[in-house]
Amino acid sequence: MTKAMHVYLVEGSAPEPWGESALLSFDGSSAIIHISAVKGAALVAAQKAARKLEGMGINEVVLKGETWDLESRWAFWAGFFNPRKPNKIDWGTEDSAELKELAARENASRWVREITNGTPDDVSPRVLAESAAEMLQKLAPNSVTYRIVAGDDLLREGFVGIHNVGRGSVREPVMLQLDFNPTGDDQAPVDMCLVGKGITFDSGGYSIKPSSNMATMKSDMGGAAMVTGGLALAISRGLTKRVKVYLCCAENLISGHAFKLGDIIEYKNGVSVEILNTDAEGRLVLADGLIAASEEEPRWLLDAATLTGAAKMAVGRDFNSIFSFENEAAQKVLSAAAEENEKAWRLPLERFHLEQTPSNFADIANVGIEGSPGASTAASFLARFVRDEGRNWVHMDLSGSYQPSGNDQWAPGAKGHGLRTIARFLMDN
Repeated sequence: MTKAMHVYLVEGSAPEPWGESALLSFDGSSAIIHISAVKGAALVAAQKAARKLEGMGINEVVLKGETWDLESRWAFWAGFFNPRKPNKIDWGTEDSAELKELAARENASRWVREITNGTPDDVSPRVLAESAAEMLQKLAPNSVTYRIVAGDDLLREGFVGIHNVGRGSVREPVMLQLDFNPTGDDQAPVDMCLVGKGITFDSGGYSIKPSSNMATMKSDMGGAAMVTGGLALAISRGLTKRVKVYLCCAENLISGHAFKLGDIIEYKNGVSVEILNTDAEGRLVLADGLIAASEEEPRWLLDAATLTGAAKMAVGRDFNSIFSFENEAAQKVLSAAAEENEKAWRLPLERFHLEQTPSNFADIANVGIEGSPGASTAASFLARFVRDEGRNWVHMDLSGSYQPSGNDQWAPGAKGHGLRTIARFLMDN
């Protein structure tokens, strides 16, 4: 189109002939979003209307009128995003603080959505790690340092989970170790650690997935993308705390070199794990990151992962799932999500879940016993690799981070839903 459409947000219902329940009406080159047409008011209305306008082929808009605020503008952007082409929004405000925040959100969210939507051929484990490091270093060149541990060097440094999961691919597995240290003091304590699952493609290994389940598995690195995006947004908001990031990146493929059912992995913290399902690989790579993060003794430790289908079965794709043994820790993340207008829901994690992954040949197995709750036992598996089996630790199972097909609020693909929660958690705790 040659001219941007003006988009207004109004309280009243649409006039005839559009009908009282219409979300959108049009007047010449202007579109009017009617808040009263949608339960949940302005934010949901703005996002749904953006999806409708984008679906009509409108790819350039100006937000007009006094009803728009920071959150409704952002909701519109979330719905207007198209994974195949760059749509343009004039935010319609001259407020410098709003524009700065919107730019920060867009930079972080666009990176998360685009790299998660990237093809598994383009986004290898090393590409993911390097892209994350470069994006963060660009935001804070004097505060970000990093190293990438790759291939057999992972074994030499004791990161056996990432190495075993990734050894079936010709593209080497890697761990990104990144330090955001705005103090400049190498001896400064680490306030927080973030750990992300970065499986850039998950075939399921020898426990192979059916094609219908494998088709979206380029998104299995969503946890690594999400913690990176969360830190990026927090840096843009002025984060002054020292944060270390561990991205655990690999491809889970089948070959003569791939790990197998019955293998036993012995981790550097002394825990041995029997492999009973090679499609439960995310927890195996996260274990390395959690061990490394725990060695830093941070005040808080958070990991994020597209870890289980069980979490999606429990809460659907609108909520991310939160796990912690500690009420205070879980509540901090839930409160962060609420403050940022993101949806999160706590699922059960109790000490007895630690006993639901027994093994005949190792300390634990990488899957739970029949009838055990899959999301909770996955979280309890991770807890064994956190200092004191879970002290000041929260696990986010990113059940709401990816949309296999578009709906009335989201385009197909990555949503970036969760990065604002992580950014707020970093800023406020």
